[in-house]
Amino acid sequence: MPRFGKRSKQRMVGIDPRLREVLDKLIDIMDVTIIEGIRSPDRQEELLKKGATKTKYSKHLEGKAVDLAPYPIDWEDRERFHYMGGMVRGIAKQLGYVVRWGGDWDSDGEIKDNNFDDLVHIEIL
Repeated sequence: MPRFGKRSKQRMVGIDPRLREVLDKLIDIMDVTIIEGIRSPDRQEELLKKGATKTKYSKHLEGKAVDLAPYPIDWEDRERFHYMGGMVRGIAKQLGYVVRWGGDWDSDGEIKDNNFDDLVHIEIL
């Protein structure tokens, strides 16, 4: 059974408890790694300058977003990222929460209308 490693646990410190609940259910279903949780304003600015984010005011700054990936990570396997995004949204819905996934920002079920794919990004609303 998959479980979060030490680094993933450290990266989830301080995130919204509802988001943590979703992630705890997800790890029971599939193996994932947490790439980043809470960010400092300086880190957000750095990512903005690199073009890795499109906003200065990310949900990461308030602990309401994480970046995660199916483990082991294969950046070319978009299908696994889409599966993960669907699982996270389904789990959140079952728990009565609303999340937004960077693979379908407007949550309309149409993934081809994204202007900016951020397949690792999940935020709780």
